Amino acid sequence: MTLRFASLGSGSEGNALLVESASGATCTRILLDCGFGIRETVRRLERLGCTPESLNAILVTHEHSDHVGSAYAVAAKFNIPVWTSHGTYRATESLRGADRAAVRFCRADDVFSVGDLQILPYTVPHDAREPLQFVFNDGARRLGVLTDAGMSTEYLCTHLAGMHALVLECNHDRDMLANSAYPWSLKRRIGGDFGHLANDIAAAILTRVRHDSLHTVVAAHLSKQNNTPLLAAEAIAAPLGACVEDVPIADQEEGLLWRTV
Repeated sequence: MTLRFASLGSGSEGNALLVESASGATCTRILLDCGFGIRETVRRLERLGCTPESLNAILVTHEHSDHVGSAYAVAAKFNIPVWTSHGTYRATESLRGADRAAVRFCRADDVFSVGDLQILPYTVPHDAREPLQFVFNDGARRLGVLTDAGMSTEYLCTHLAGMHALVLECNHDRDMLANSAYPWSLKRRIGGDFGHLANDIAAAILTRVRHDSLHTVVAAHLSKQNNTPLLAAEAIAAPLGACVEDVPIADQEEGLLWRTV
């Protein structure tokens, strides 16, 4: 059994993460969020050697457009079930394709399965109706995903303990955000407890959950205006005792090529 993941793109202009579990001729593929248009989603999937028809499910974390994007439209067009929370669906049911997609509901701490993967949803502090993030388990390896959260909590860190790989938001550098041209209201939202993770908070979370079997940590959801890949990589590298050059970054345009968990 092989568990691997890749990013179609990560940032405020669109997010999508591809998770795959394969064993022999059996393959389970899940798209976590679909924040791009249909054509762009197809193009980025093909860049990773995949097609929409090969997807077993689309998971939607919350209703913000850079995450839900064309999720329902893609799901309806290619007959892919969508998993999301009741709150997220209520906030997005007017979107194109939502009335035609096969929507299934999940909630925090209730494990469900798609193919060979067990999926654990958990809630995060973010300014959305009922946001969820997810842990993927193929029975041997676990991949944790945490983006779009404003702060660290005991609950959150507990759910991310014992991961073998982690996709972790490093949205902004506090000083860059404070000195940016953003209006005060937007600065307060991004830097608040229900906004996005600053580099130092991401580092603090990583310090809490790191262990010997955590071998891959990807920095994700970087702000183009209020962060740099170097600053994000430094935040990840320090708790791991790793080289900055070895920290993978999920890029907005290029995404991230396949990584094995």
